[in-house]
Amino acid sequence: MPVNSIHWFRKGLRLHDNPALLEAVKGADTLRCVYFLDPWFAGTSNLGVNRWRFLLQSLEDLDSRLRELNSRLFVIRGQPADIFPRLFKEWRISRLTFECDSEPFGKERDAAIKKLACEAGVEFGVKISHTLYDLDRITALNGGQPPLTFKHFQTLGSSLEPPEPPAEPLNRELMRNCVTPVSQNHQQKYSVPLLDELGFDTTDLTPAVWPGGESEALMRMERHIGPDSAAENVERPKMNSSLLLASLSGLSPYLRFGCLSCRLYYHKLTELYKKVSTDAHTTHTHTCILWREFFYTASTNNPRFDRMEGNPICIRIPWDKNAEALAKWAEAKTGFPWIDAIMTQLRQEGWIHHLARQAVACFLTRGDLWISWEEGMKVFEELLLDADWSVNAGSWLSYSCSSFFQQFFHCYCPVGFGRRIDPNGNFIRRYLPVLRDFPAKFIYDPWNAPEDVQVAAGCVIGVDYPKPMVNHTEASRQNIERMRQIYQQLSRYRGLSLLSNHTESSSVRRLQKAWDETEGVANTSQAPPT
Repeated sequence: MPVNSIHWFRKGLRLHDNPALLEAVKGADTLRCVYFLDPWFAGTSNLGVNRWRFLLQSLEDLDSRLRELNSRLFVIRGQPADIFPRLFKEWRISRLTFECDSEPFGKERDAAIKKLACEAGVEFGVKISHTLYDLDRITALNGGQPPLTFKHFQTLGSSLEPPEPPAEPLNRELMRNCVTPVSQNHQQKYSVPLLDELGFDTTDLTPAVWPGGESEALMRMERHIGPDSAAENVERPKMNSSLLLASLSGLSPYLRFGCLSCRLYYHKLTELYKKVSTDAHTTHTHTCILWREFFYTASTNNPRFDRMEGNPICIRIPWDKNAEALAKWAEAKTGFPWIDAIMTQLRQEGWIHHLARQAVACFLTRGDLWISWEEGMKVFEELLLDADWSVNAGSWLSYSCSSFFQQFFHCYCPVGFGRRIDPNGNFIRRYLPVLRDFPAKFIYDPWNAPEDVQVAAGCVIGVDYPKPMVNHTEASRQNIERMRQIYQQLSRYRGLSLLSNHTESSSVRRLQKAWDETEGVANTSQAPPT
């Protein structure tokens, strides 16, 4: 009997370090690589054009790399559960493989597909490669519950074997006699669609700052940590305005879509750091990767992880509902240039620096507007290329002090924070041209500029650029007090009344540490890098 395999791509859009794909090829006579795309979902989803463009470019690149192996990608229109039974029969499939999806929705979907495969007599193989670790093992080590502090997660991870080395890329030798049956009308039936076919208006679409695909991902990784790189490339960089801009060696969207294997990246980082240090696990970049694992672990058995109600690890805060204020934040019309420049970059390019994410998230939630983190999470889900379900929700839980990070008395100033990073305001001038001619003294708070300065800059506040929508000093003071009262009302936070002021005194830090150790609520000295 011939062995006919399907490999099902979802994330993991790559040929390197793809053990499920190698399993599909092993001893197979035929291989078909499929990706399901529902055009109806594309037209009704809340994902922005940058997200869809990145995905389609990644699929085009995947198809191109498969062509080099005399294979092709089959982009199938529709839902997997509706179409797999027909494919099993039509292609006489005996084996189905796919990468493990640790997120609740993915696990539910995959369980249904496994059931269909069993009913059709099709064997299936599932391999872990989107995360460094088997998340179920970490949870099991913690008594069946996910660790809720990053430090505890690190302790559990260190008791496991090091992450497995990346598998070799699929190549001609591994394909051997395995072929991909391709019909004459393959392009018509199974090609990657164009953006306009999915209903997007591309008339004014500018070139992608982040081109999608495995080929681009591997080139960027070589720039970042290739043979000629230095260990300084993976240390915590000194902040300046250039770091706020998209880098040609940036990798986060490629890790999110699986165009780059996190295991390959992790091992390359380790090799690079070993050249100059005996401790290969202390780099800033290593820490960023582990935060990603931490949020995946925290969410894997919690289908309510992305919401407040019914989420057992989320503090229920009575956020305000203010559609007008939310729209101003999302559309970069807050009147605070630092916040508006960040949100403009996000909408135009699909990426912002992790400190910029923390700044705009704090402004929306506990800092100034007192609007639910769920609303901000939805905007990031639409616009941010590297936003996946677990990391996006986990980050917003932390940003808003709803979980993981409880130092609510730390509040980002929408004027002073950006000024410390970029005193001349180059970032603001780039993304808010209307303020380009303001002197550096006033570019972060242009409403304080004398009228003649505003006129000379060609931008009158309240006419050409909005006035600030809130008084930050008053709003942040009120919101810190709100948070303090909420924490006091929770019985598990007894002792918070000792917080008579909100300065970062040593007594406050000691108290915070005591809460963490006794209450099991995650907290770190800083919010997670994303």
